[in-house]
Amino acid sequence: MSSPFELWPLKPMLAQRAPAPFDSRAYLYELKWDGTRCLAFIEGSRVRLQNRRLRDITYRYPELGELSSWIKAGNAILDGEIVVLSEGVPDFKKLQRREQIDHPFKIKILSELLPAVYLVFDLLFLEGRPLLESPLKERRSRLEDLLRPNERMLLSKAYPGGKDLYREALARGFEGIMAKKVDSPYLPGVRSPFWLKIKRALEIDAVVCGWLVSEKRPFASLVLGLYRGPKLIHLGQVGTGFSAQEMEELKKILEDLKTETPLFPWQSSREVVWVRPELVVRVSAQELTPERKLRAPVYQGLR
Repeated sequence: MSSPFELWPLKPMLAQRAPAPFDSRAYLYELKWDGTRCLAFIEGSRVRLQNRRLRDITYRYPELGELSSWIKAGNAILDGEIVVLSEGVPDFKKLQRREQIDHPFKIKILSELLPAVYLVFDLLFLEGRPLLESPLKERRSRLEDLLRPNERMLLSKAYPGGKDLYREALARGFEGIMAKKVDSPYLPGVRSPFWLKIKRALEIDAVVCGWLVSEKRPFASLVLGLYRGPKLIHLGQVGTGFSAQEMEELKKILEDLKTETPLFPWQSSREVVWVRPELVVRVSAQELTPERKLRAPVYQGLR
């Protein structure tokens, strides 16, 4: 195999969740960069960026077009995360602005106003040879020698211990850390126990205010609210974390609570069925945004 593009498209390796930070010599630890997962295929001056969904996103990040000149190799495949930084910390809202724009002129303007950075943490192919079966410590060693770090591409630093890094990560505003087994291979498309993510999780008790109608499931998601004084405010929707049985049971309870009166002003592209605010559920989420909306909520159970 002589060209990295012979492996295109390539599914990135994924991580499992770990409940708490830990220290072990069998692992290396990195900050968890909150952005867009990106494999970079490089051959000569040719660069192609692929996201986790196997889509070509090269056009979206023109500021990374010189990536091939930032490595000391003729061809390679890199794995990393595209982020937009604010004071050294990933700003997901700013990255979302980049992700939502498709017009070439606007993409160019945003690439100057909200420039992206490619944080590289793995090396999958180098000078005609796949490295997927090589241990992580070998891939990292080659990666460190290969990169020419600059303001648009940086190496994601590896640390020896997880507990201290986790505390520092949360204090700095990161969502968590990664723990990766030093002797592990790269398993494309596999959510492997060799890689572990340890993330900050917000848990909150939310009032069920209704549901969004689905033709295939009992509901698409639950509409959530939170009391701010005597007033209910919209907290967002949760559509994941339910078993099939839990959805059926919740739907039966909610059917008895239906009301014609909206609990707060809100417009949705889906049909909303409102309910009396008598049911409370526990939800975990990455954070509560400044707009008081849950980010990436997951249903945990009925309270």
